[in-house]
Amino acid sequence: MSVAVAHQASRTGYLALKEAAREARMRDTTLAVIHVVDSVDADVTDAHRASLSDEIEKVLARAGSQVSWDLHLATGQNVAEAVLASAAEQAAEILVIGARRRSPVGKFLLGSITQSIILEADMPVVVVKEEPERIASSTTV
Repeated sequence: MSVAVAHQASRTGYLALKEAAREARMRDTTLAVIHVVDSVDADVTDAHRASLSDEIEKVLARAGSQVSWDLHLATGQNVAEAVLASAAEQAAEILVIGARRRSPVGKFLLGSITQSIILEADMPVVVVKEEPERIASSTTV
């Protein structure tokens, strides 16, 4: 069993990676980092994997996370299905994903990968959301 995380190069993706590493340490298990790509071209796969691995290692080091992890490249036109299939292949006991804010119209027009994953997952899903920027207000007396 492992903790799986859907990896993306974004602020919420980094937050999800840090949370997944925390879950893996807490559960005393490994971390399966899932990155979805359009296709796996044999000529560029090694370079792509090395670049992603370096990025993941830096994020985990900055977070002080000492966990054993593996990178899994998943392919598919449907990102939610690719993430869920890869998490199932890794026998993940929990899946961590990052989510960003979108308007209801944006969700309707573009669909919601996060919503699809939550509704279709056979395992618990932890959704990590970036805190909105806080607006500092000053009070004048």
